[in-house]
Formats: sequence, structure tokens, C-alpha cells
Amino acid sequence: MVAANYACPNNNNNIMMDQHRDQSHVINELIGVIAYVKAIADFRITQKTPSCCLIRRLKLLIPLLQEIRDLDSPLPDECFICLRKFHKAFHSARKLLKACSVGSKIYLAFESEGVMIRFKSVYQKICQALDGLPQDKLALSEQVKKQVKLIREQLRRAKTRSDSQDMELAMDMMVVLSTENDRNADSASIDRLANKLGLRTVEDLNTETAAVRKLVKERRGHNAEATKQTLDILRKFRRFAGMDDKNIFEEPVAPKALNKSPSIATPHEFLCPISLEIMTDPVIISTGQTYERYSIQQWLDSGHRTCPKSGQPLDHLTLAPNFALKNLILQWCEKYNIELPKNDAARPPTSPEKASTEPENRMLTLLTNLSSSQLDVQRKSVIKIRKLSKESPESRVLIAKNGGIPPLVQLLSYPDSKIQENAVTALLNLSIDEENKILISKEEPIAPIIEILQNGTIGAKENSAVALFSLSMLDENKSTIGALDGIPPLIELLRTGTIRGKKDAVTALFNLALGHANKSRAIEAGIMAPLLQILKDNHLDMIDETLSILLLLSSHPEGRQEIGQLSFVETLVNFIRDGTPKNKECASAVLLELGVHNSNLLLAALQYGVYEHLVEVAKSGTDRAQRKANSILQQISNSEQI
Repeated sequence: MVAANYACPNNNNNIMMDQHRDQSHVINELIGVIAYVKAIADFRITQKTPSCCLIRRLKLLIPLLQEIRDLDSPLPDECFICLRKFHKAFHSARKLLKACSVGSKIYLAFESEGVMIRFKSVYQKICQALDGLPQDKLALSEQVKKQVKLIREQLRRAKTRSDSQDMELAMDMMVVLSTENDRNADSASIDRLANKLGLRTVEDLNTETAAVRKLVKERRGHNAEATKQTLDILRKFRRFAGMDDKNIFEEPVAPKALNKSPSIATPHEFLCPISLEIMTDPVIISTGQTYERYSIQQWLDSGHRTCPKSGQPLDHLTLAPNFALKNLILQWCEKYNIELPKNDAARPPTSPEKASTEPENRMLTLLTNLSSSQLDVQRKSVIKIRKLSKESPESRVLIAKNGGIPPLVQLLSYPDSKIQENAVTALLNLSIDEENKILISKEEPIAPIIEILQNGTIGAKENSAVALFSLSMLDENKSTIGALDGIPPLIELLRTGTIRGKKDAVTALFNLALGHANKSRAIEAGIMAPLLQILKDNHLDMIDETLSILLLLSSHPEGRQEIGQLSFVETLVNFIRDGTPKNKECASAVLLELGVHNSNLLLAALQYGVYEHLVEVAKSGTDRAQRKANSILQQISNSEQI
């Protein structure tokens, strides 16, 4: 009996020690997760802010976890339950933050709304863990108790806040997906989207390509539409950068001639940073970096003026042969009996003169003739400038460098329709270059462009609309265009223009409607009627773009009042029922925005039979459409409970 009486306290002590070790192990693991996510160096641009906010809130939990770990007394069972909930929440956070750090930038932009829902889910899990924490049974310091209260309040706000979609980003992606690159305006959208996603250099695009390869492998056909759109945009980015866009699923391979000697590793410095192939004609650019001549020339011909590897701006476009490196490559190939790959005969010959398709002295003559007193000379000159600015990126730089922008802006007001049309088109082409866009804006071209938009020929009106779209990529120009009454003539083009003119007007109006003041201007100028008319026209193929503008305008009280008509609600229901997957997604987004502010419109949608269509979209629509449909169904359910 005596032995038994002494055995019990020893067993209890052992159990207590085991429990203490377990709680220390779990808490140390939780703190280790926080240390891991703190060490993540970078996040994708579209998720940078929410990722940093989540890490900051996780860090606030460290004092609480440390104090629980250091408690002498064993933890109550409720606390172990909370620690398990923390464990689940923290690992969800780590997985999410890792995806936001190394995942495909393009795919994350497509799924930005879904990613925000995942952030809210993590906050929900942390809140549940904190709510179950038995503070009254733990000897926590007052300071930690106050911090827990503060964290709870922050998490609840983060969990309930409704983050609006980046509509500018969404529209850019829509425009890039719909365009066929048949004119320079399309390049402007690709350029802006690439800049926004941080996919400007060849190194960026190679990293993104690897991320997309991994994504496609992991998705295994799930959400095939978003995956296909991701691939489509990646291919356009690669083409824009002068890279191959056909075999993005294939890892870079050594030239065939090198396959004979698989044990020989090609020195890294012998490979072109763009093509990742051994160089046969290495050249040095102004930053000192060496590339294969053909690859870097393609990059320059695409309008880029930066080093593909470093992103540094180029001081000049001269390509200097790297004879020293070429000799080293030849010696290495001779030593290991390796034959260099032959130059592709289809590659166009390059030379230092290719930096400009027209000699600079002839360019100066053309620019001088823009100010000629002879009408015929002016016409011929501006036509030639327009063609050069479209066909050659180098010429766009030369035209601006040699002072061609001011006389072109002056010709916008010239009393000759042909000169006006060619001048506005030349400025449109020049504005594709970001530096040119700034130079053009300094010459105050917006007022005369609006004048041409009002009174010019059909072609001049269309190109004026695109010129305003291109210039409105600078935020200050959005306000200027609105203040100078540029919105009414765009709406008139939307109403009466050709199919191309209507599409140009929609794109420009969307960009302008991103500014709050311009929303009021557009509504006051009568934008709703032509937008609603477009939705009824099955031949225009502009449904998604139109619904995107209506979504922007529905965030404005006057906009909601104008489009909150029963006939429009019925139109939305029809798209949710019979539209394309993207139509259903956009229509659901607009209906949700209207219903949040006016539950009567949801009741009207129910009368038109929207419920069963929403249930179907919630099951089989795009990811974003499913989220919107579920939100509407929840809104309807809440309304019925009141």
C-alpha cells in the first residue's frame, strides 16, 4: 500500500511534464510558422497588401503564445483545443502566403477575389481560436490580455470588410484577352498589364512561365477556363517581350549539337539570358550585359528600352560585338569537339543601323516638313510619320528625340481632316512608349483630340478615342479629359459609331469611369441608354466590357438609380441563364452590387426566375461567378429571414 501511495504522485508528475512538453512543442511550432512567413521576402503585387497585413497580425500573437508556453501550471483542456485550432489556422496561413509569394502572378490576378476569401477564412479560424481561449483560467498578464482584445477587434474588422475588386486590373485583363494585337493601341493594354503585374523583364517572364507550368500540373484540369486564360495572357506577354510563346511547357534544352556530350556542362556565361541557348553572335548592350544578337534585337524591336535582365534603362541602342566571349565559346566548342548550332536562316539580318529604319537625317527632314507652308508637303510628311510610328519602335523613339511631338500636336488643330486624322493616329502610335506618353501630355493635346472626336472623320474619331484611352493611363489625364468634356463625345461614338468605334469608346469610357467624378459626368451625359442598348445587340460581342462599366457605375448612387430598372434586372437574369460563362460572371457581379443596396431588386430578379439559375452558376460557373452567385443566394436568404 505504501508503495502504491508513492507511485501515484510520481505518475501525475510525469503526466504533467509530458503535457508541458507537448504544449511547448505545439507553441514552438506555431511560433516557427510565424518566423517562416516573416522570412518571405516578396509577394505578388496583387496580394502584397493583404499578405503583409496577415503577417503583421500573426506577429501580434507571439507574446500571447510565449506567455502560454512559459506558464508553470498545466493548461486546461479548452486551451489545448484552442492550440489545435491555432495550428490549423497557422498552417492555412502559411500555405496561402507561400502561394501569394511564388504562385503565378497572372493566375493570382484572375483569382484575386478568391484569394481574398481565403484570407478571410484564415482570419475566421484565428478568431475562433481566440474566442475559445479560456483567459480566466490562464495567468496571463494584463498587457497580453489587452493585446488579445486588440487583435480580436482587428481580425473581426478584417473578416467582415468587403474588399472591392481591382476593376482597372480586371478590365485590362479582359482587353488583353479579347484583342488580337492588330494595332498599337492593343500593345498599350498589354504593356500596362505587364507593368502592373511586374512581368517586364525576360527573367520575370521565365519565372512566371515556371510558375504557370507548376500551376497547370497541380490543377489537373480543374477550373480549366481560368487556366486557359492564364496561358493566353502569358503567351501575349512573351510575344510582346520578343520571346517564343509556343512551347512554354517545355523546359529549356541544350542545342542539339551539345546532346552528344551530356556530361559536359555548358558554362553559364555562354548562354543567352533570353533564349537560354549557347550564343553564336554575342553582343553587349549599354548596361554591359551580353545577349545573343537575334534575341536582344527582338526585344528592342518590341519597343523595350530596358535591359531584359536588370531592368535598367538603356542609354543607347547600339549592339557591340563581344569578340572576347565569342572566342572563348569557339575555343570551348573546339576543345570538347562540339559543333555550334547554325544561325537560323529565317532570322532577319541585323546591323547597328537597324536601330532606326530611316536614317536620322531623313527623319529630321520629315519632321521639318510638318511645319511646311505647302499643304501637300505637310500631308505627305505626316502620313510618313504615322506609318513609321506604327511600324518601328525605334522610329517612335527617334521621332520624339528629334522634337516631333510638338508639331504633331499643333497639326491636331489644322483645318484639314486628313492631316488631323494622320496626326492623331501618329500621336496614338507614339503614346505606346511610356516616356512618349508623358512628353505628349506636356504639350496639352487633349482638348484638340476631343475636338477631332467630336467633328473628325470616322477613322479620326475612332483613333481619337483610342488616343484618349492611351493617354488616360496617366491618372492626371483622366481628370483632364473629364474636365474638358471628353466624355460626351465618347458616349456619342458609343451610340452611333461603327463596331470598332463602339469598342474603342467602351474601353476609353471604362478607363475614365475609374475616377469618381467621371462616373457622375458619364451618368449625366447619358451613358446608360447606349450601354443598355449594346446589351440587346447580339452582334457587337461587347457584353462583358459593357457589364464591367455598369458594375463601376452601379457603385455610384445615381448610377444605381438609373440602371435599377425592372427591364435591366430581367436582362441580367437572362445573361445569368443563357450567357457565356464570362457573361454569367459579370451579370452576377452587377446583380449583387445592385441587390446589396436595394433588396427589392433581388425580389424582382426572383420573380424573373433567377434562383434556379444562380444555383446552377454556384455549382458550375467560373470561380468568381460561383462566389457572386453564392453571395446573392445568401443575400436572398437573409432577406427572407427578416
